[in-house]
Amino acid sequence: MRLLLDTHALIWALLGSGELIDRVRRMLRDPSNEIYVSAASAWEIAVKYRIGKLPEAKDVALHLAAHIRKARFASLPISLDHALAAGALPGPHRDPFDRMLIAQARLENLAVVTIDPVFGAYEVSVVW
Repeated sequence: MRLLLDTHALIWALLGSGELIDRVRRMLRDPSNEIYVSAASAWEIAVKYRIGKLPEAKDVALHLAAHIRKARFASLPISLDHALAAGALPGPHRDPFDRMLIAQARLENLAVVTIDPVFGAYEVSVVW
C-alpha cells in the first residue's frame, strides 16, 4: 500500500503513542508499504509547535527529517500541481494543511492514515 500520514498519525507514530491503533502500527512496520510524509505536515508541526499547541512534539519539530529517515518514511514535497489542486478543492473545510494532504493523496493515489472524518468527504481512501 501507498500511505500518506496525516500529521497527528505521523506524530503518534514517531512518539510511539498509544493513540495509534495496532492495525496502523503494523502497516507502518510492513516493508512492503510505502509511507509518505508531506511537507505540509512539517509545516503544520513547525507552526503548531511554535505557537504552543504541540509542546510534546518538541523533538519531532526540531529534528523531523532525522525522525523520518530513521522510520524509513519518504518525504513528499509540495508541487505546483498539489498547490493548485488544494486551492481548488470544493467545500467548507478550511484547514490548509488538510486540504494539501487531500490534494496530494488524490493526485499521488495515496491512502491517508487519519482518524479525521473530513478526509472521507473528499473521495480519498482513508486507513485507520
